[in-house]
Amino acid sequence: MKNLEKIGREAVEKRNFELVDVEFVKEAGHWYLRYYIDKEGGITIDDCQLVSEDISRQLDITDPIPYSYILEVSSPGIERPLKNDRDFSKAVGSMVEIKTYEPFENKKIFSGILKDFSEGIVTVEDKKVFKIPKDSISSAKMKFE
Repeated sequence: MKNLEKIGREAVEKRNFELVDVEFVKEAGHWYLRYYIDKEGGITIDDCQLVSEDISRQLDITDPIPYSYILEVSSPGIERPLKNDRDFSKAVGSMVEIKTYEPFENKKIFSGILKDFSEGIVTVEDKKVFKIPKDSISSAKMKFE
């Protein structure tokens, strides 16, 4: 997976885009290699096509996957995942959904406003304010209001 991420990162960074996420999943009997990309002001379908061509060329050269798959390159969408510190910082003030590995104050799913992110602590308001260590979070994403 690290090699697949490296291939995607090189393709997006040369165009000054951001690699948001990479996933390799099996759905309905088919393997999908998905790259989610973004840029300031939003990504276009033409941007996705250019990056897809760059990634496809590199995948053909390195051939890191020994079986057939479908390559997809798209925007992260309106409910974009929050993966790294930059994502959390940019999402402050927005609606988010956060899931934790273990219950935190008897909850595992928090849906509310991301109030703050600093020093590895995510502060979310879901009826009350919760301060959740980032390493306790299994997944987080923007939430469409």
